[in-house]
Amino acid sequence: MIDRILVQELGDHVGHEVRLAGWVHRIRELGAVSFVLLRDRSGLGQLVYEGAVDLASESVVVVRGRVEANEKAPGGYELHVAETEVLAPAAAELPVAVNQDPDTVGLEALLDHRILSLRMPKVRSIFSVQSTIVAAFADYLRQNDFTEIKSSKLIGSGTEGGTGLFTVDYFGERVYLAQSPQFYKQAMVASGMERVFEIGAAYRAEKHDTPRHLNEYVSLDVEMGFISGHDDLMDLETELLTHIFAAVAEHNTTDLEGFGASVPTPAQMHDIPRIDHDVAKDLISSRGGKKVFEINPEGERELCRWAQETAGVEAVFVSGFPRKKRPFYTYPDGLKTRSFDLLFRGLEITTGGQRIHEYAMLRETLPRFGLSEAGLGDYCSIFKYGCPPHGGFAIGLERLTQQILGLANVKEASLFPRDRKRVRP
Repeated sequence: MIDRILVQELGDHVGHEVRLAGWVHRIRELGAVSFVLLRDRSGLGQLVYEGAVDLASESVVVVRGRVEANEKAPGGYELHVAETEVLAPAAAELPVAVNQDPDTVGLEALLDHRILSLRMPKVRSIFSVQSTIVAAFADYLRQNDFTEIKSSKLIGSGTEGGTGLFTVDYFGERVYLAQSPQFYKQAMVASGMERVFEIGAAYRAEKHDTPRHLNEYVSLDVEMGFISGHDDLMDLETELLTHIFAAVAEHNTTDLEGFGASVPTPAQMHDIPRIDHDVAKDLISSRGGKKVFEINPEGERELCRWAQETAGVEAVFVSGFPRKKRPFYTYPDGLKTRSFDLLFRGLEITTGGQRIHEYAMLRETLPRFGLSEAGLGDYCSIFKYGCPPHGGFAIGLERLTQQILGLANVKEASLFPRDRKRVRP
């Protein structure tokens, strides 16, 4: 007998006796014969029993039997069971039926019973896509001589102005959960690493309750030295996302099909338009028939519709944001900044830009934002001793996953989402 195989490997062992292990997904009894769907990490496989079965859904089992071809079975093969061992029986009453379509279950119920809902194949496929995104992100940057870093999530002061920070009692001293690794990314560029990236948690103490916000999310951060401007960063992100989308298309075909989703082609990615912030507002105004003064969520969706119509891709870089709309460290360009957002399928998934790297310019800038060198702790010392022109961006992992798959709520793309009301499971 062959040792345990995965259900996706059944076709390689027709006529042989093998072992499968997994969860009982669905049971169908037809009197003289019973069909059981077994679920493991590779998918669903059909088990065939003579007579009735004494199994409960979601019980963990190991089965032994002979593999036979059957074009009506999932994958075209099935296992005729000779022996079953129940490793862990499941309770008879499940708060969420794992074998039903998650679209028929409310989001709150899915999140309240997250340990079970994550067993649903369609739900789990979200995180298969997400895993590919993370792997491809790191792979591309490593190939291009970026060093991965892991920075502390406990900080003494806020590098983005001190707002929206969660406070933590640190041995009697007040510290904060980091909104981003901004301080450390810039420090590592100045240290001589020049090119760094980080995949890590970020925290925002903002009282949002929308389908696009989380209070804890995974940030895919990049920082690069010796740039000539923020166009270098948009070029980098275009190539990076092209690599990520190609990886998802290659490794997650079935997952994409399950959501009726697709990813942009390399040709589409290289056609992403780049427009100025003021031009973007004028476009929204002209297409909507009324003057707008801010690019709000509906404006983001309108800009992506425009990009689809004019360039064939639902994505657009918007650059040149006003200084008052960007963090103090963003490199100024008159009343504007060398910064950008990337909007993808109607949602901002990236914010980035060139940073101030000159100590004198930074000192001049701080009072305009109500900040002081002393209040920022060690941050200013990064530039006091020489730092090259640099910049970077951050991609929200959950938002990118949401937009690839067309999820209604970003919480669906978080294993254990944290918002104003939820801190469990």
